[in-house]
Amino acid sequence: MISLWLTFLKGKEVVIANAIIAILTIGGQQLFSFFTFSCPCHVGQNLIYGLAFLGVPALILLVVGYALNNQTWRLVTGKRSPLQKETTRNRLLHCKLICFVLCSITGRALVAPVTWLAVTLINGSYYVCAMSEYVSVHYYGANPNVTASERRRILAAFPCSQLVPPELTRARDEVILLLRYQSQVAGWLLIAVVVITVFLSYCLASCFSPLSFLHFRYWSSYVHNEQELFDEATDQHSRLYAMQHVRKFFGFVPGSENVKEIRIPSLREWQAISGLAFLKRVDEEHYDYSLLHDWALKDGSTSCICHCEVSLLLNK
Repeated sequence: MISLWLTFLKGKEVVIANAIIAILTIGGQQLFSFFTFSCPCHVGQNLIYGLAFLGVPALILLVVGYALNNQTWRLVTGKRSPLQKETTRNRLLHCKLICFVLCSITGRALVAPVTWLAVTLINGSYYVCAMSEYVSVHYYGANPNVTASERRRILAAFPCSQLVPPELTRARDEVILLLRYQSQVAGWLLIAVVVITVFLSYCLASCFSPLSFLHFRYWSSYVHNEQELFDEATDQHSRLYAMQHVRKFFGFVPGSENVKEIRIPSLREWQAISGLAFLKRVDEEHYDYSLLHDWALKDGSTSCICHCEVSLLLNK
């Protein structure tokens, strides 16, 4: 049974990730509304407060969605490098590729903010708070001789039931129902537009794909496996490369057995690898990644070696 589920879920990592993001966003929105939202019920403040709770979290989620996507940093990192300009020959094809990647990144980043907007609109509390003072006059069942400013003040208090006079309770209920209706309709329309847009986008992308269905699945599997293997090789390669420099500085590497001698760095050498450093370009093709790396490549000083029975110390 478990193997069947794993087979079914294989290749659907993006869909599963988007579903998890949407569920977490819904839960976060509910907690956020319960603990923090409290409409001020004051003229001029309701709109700002409601729109802030509606839009600012969505904007933050959008930025976070861009920031957490590795493709974003793959797209922008090193774009001002002279080597990048040399490798970019077909500018039109390069621009098309950038647009495609941006659309893909934006689609992933929009999952959380669109979910936030849809859930908050269906809930209706933020919209009711923001728009209560702008309801049309014929929904207000009080004395028509009330001034416009006084009318707005009374309407702005409608989200707070304790501030509404008893004779306006019915009018308040009608206004709240109207605003919730508008908010929920907007929320469902947003969901419908997003679902249709996503479906049509996938259909168009599949229609213009140069690969067949099974070939596309193979390509997706290959890219996934290639990235996993590359990450493993990157970790192992960088560890082995750093091990050479650590060995040169200390005379051994962590995990070594039967260490017979160690190197005693000098005060000047400690000073050389301490402090802060940026990437340092050695030549047209290579960089020094750290101060220790730079010291290991340049060092020509004589080493001070201490012979000792380190294995005995380690056993203690």
